[in-house]
Amino acid sequence: MQRELSLEIVRVTEAAALAAARWMGRGDKNEADGAATAAMRESFRSVSMKGTVVIGEGEMDEAPMLYIGESVGSGDGPEVDIAVDPVEGTELVSKALNNALAVIAAADKGKLLHAPDMYMEKLAVGPALCGKLSLDEPLEKTLRSAARLLDKNIADLTVSILDRERHAEHIAVLRRVGVRLKLLSDGDVAGAMAPAFPESGVDLYIGSGGAPEGVLAAAALHCLGGELQGRLMPSGEEDAARCRAMGIDDPAKLLRLPDMIGDDDVIFAATGITPGDFLGGVRFLSAEQAETHSIVMRAKTRTIRYVRSIHHLPSKPVALAVAVVG
Repeated sequence: MQRELSLEIVRVTEAAALAAARWMGRGDKNEADGAATAAMRESFRSVSMKGTVVIGEGEMDEAPMLYIGESVGSGDGPEVDIAVDPVEGTELVSKALNNALAVIAAADKGKLLHAPDMYMEKLAVGPALCGKLSLDEPLEKTLRSAARLLDKNIADLTVSILDRERHAEHIAVLRRVGVRLKLLSDGDVAGAMAPAFPESGVDLYIGSGGAPEGVLAAAALHCLGGELQGRLMPSGEEDAARCRAMGIDDPAKLLRLPDMIGDDDVIFAATGITPGDFLGGVRFLSAEQAETHSIVMRAKTRTIRYVRSIHHLPSKPVALAVAVVG
């Protein structure tokens, strides 16, 4: 992939974040998601690439925009797979809570896993634990191994997990072992990325979340030197058949980074919609300006760029056209 694509893609996440942020705290997650999706789709038009959405808003009959299989980009440039989540954490935006992101990952054509819309069991770690733990191990053994490898007392280990009923057994183990537990209301991608950022204070991310979000987080962690392991969780034969139809012959297979994002280059970009552990959120300023904070990364070079931008809103018709409120 061309390195110029990195900064082109971050402009797209910025547009989505600006559009979604107009709905922050207004209690309408669907409007926020719709505004971000429209802004992201329109912004893609100027990106020099022949992109195909492999992870998006749903199948063609479910999503009018950024559906799986949709072509995006100007039609010139490299052929790439695109994974998007215009608002990762729609509830977070509607309630003005932390860690909502606009997210894109791009890889060479045929490299990104066509993850079906189902749960995926996940284990995400930062660079210090990369390649040293396994999702196949019992959770308690994983926790004790992580504490030993990080040279921490088990009581000083911090683990994050989505606060869901389905995680009751995991949470019981975490409480019994005595680790610090960070319960997340939402934000699957940001939660999985957190262990790669020392400032987050999180050592591991565990539990089940969306499979498409797992691929996005895998792209980010590959750029950051971390790791995500996953296993799809089909609920029955119909789900298993969907996996096979999308090229996943063994739904029970332990998925590692090469299985999800290939073994070559990948680009990841995210813009904060609300403030979070490693990115600031959109701030609307005086004089018709807004501030955004983004991260854009490329696996091939391991370059991590933080981009702080001040936008003149009247010059951003893409974001404004779909974000007018009231």
